[in-house]
Amino acid sequence: MQAPATAVRRRLVVNADDFGRSDSINEAVIRAHQEGVLTTASLMVNEPACARAVELARQNPRLGVGLHLTLLCGRSALSPHKIPGLVNGQGEFSTKPTATGFRYFCLPSLREQLRAEIHAQFEKFHRTGLKLDHVNGHLHLHLHPTVFRVLMRDAEELGVSRVRLTFDPFWLNLRLASGQWIYRFTHAVLFHLLSARARPACARRAVGHTRRVFGLLQNARVDESYVLGLLQHLPAGDSELYSHPSLDEFRSEFEALISPRVRQRAKSLGIELIRYEDL
Repeated sequence: MQAPATAVRRRLVVNADDFGRSDSINEAVIRAHQEGVLTTASLMVNEPACARAVELARQNPRLGVGLHLTLLCGRSALSPHKIPGLVNGQGEFSTKPTATGFRYFCLPSLREQLRAEIHAQFEKFHRTGLKLDHVNGHLHLHLHPTVFRVLMRDAEELGVSRVRLTFDPFWLNLRLASGQWIYRFTHAVLFHLLSARARPACARRAVGHTRRVFGLLQNARVDESYVLGLLQHLPAGDSELYSHPSLDEFRSEFEALISPRVRQRAKSLGIELIRYEDL
């Protein structure tokens, strides 16, 4: 007699980036966790609402909290005189992703400054007392070759055990959304290459990651329609969906995460909602 087919196991980390950046984002994150499908959030340790985010995370221990490493479009942990090549006099990183990426890659003089700032941000996170669920980067700069080399070389010291490898399947995304073809194609190619480069280093150090990460190619358009379609077509194995929920700027992303239709579809399809620490 033939054994019954084993059910396909699908697990999904549902993450919010930019936790700690504003009160609006903090409230959206906690509500999406309490009322919706959100399982994890990535903390910006240098932003003005970080202390409140930490307080809220302590009140919600089932929320997995990771470090949203910020080396672009944000504030530094170290003072400007310690990292003059990275920030201006106010301790602010550049807001120009492409130019900044080239500088970090081409200027060896910046590497020790980057390493010092990375360590400082990890130290600030560890001082919160929160368990480090995962590591990723603002605008995915953690996958920049210079930055990722530091993360892997110092993984044990920093406590890095799980990272985001931003691999968003382009052909599946085409089935789920339309428009912004150039943005979607170029970002798919770039981050497929960066993720492929990073994957062997993660394997050598037993650093965990999901097989796929959804949200990159949506560019702040992770709305209810997209999430419902994604759940329906979610591949087998472990995946991550990230978004930027807030009560103002990206309210549609918040509403998608608390949608009863989304909760019900995930349940009816047997999709297990997990944290990175569950990988």
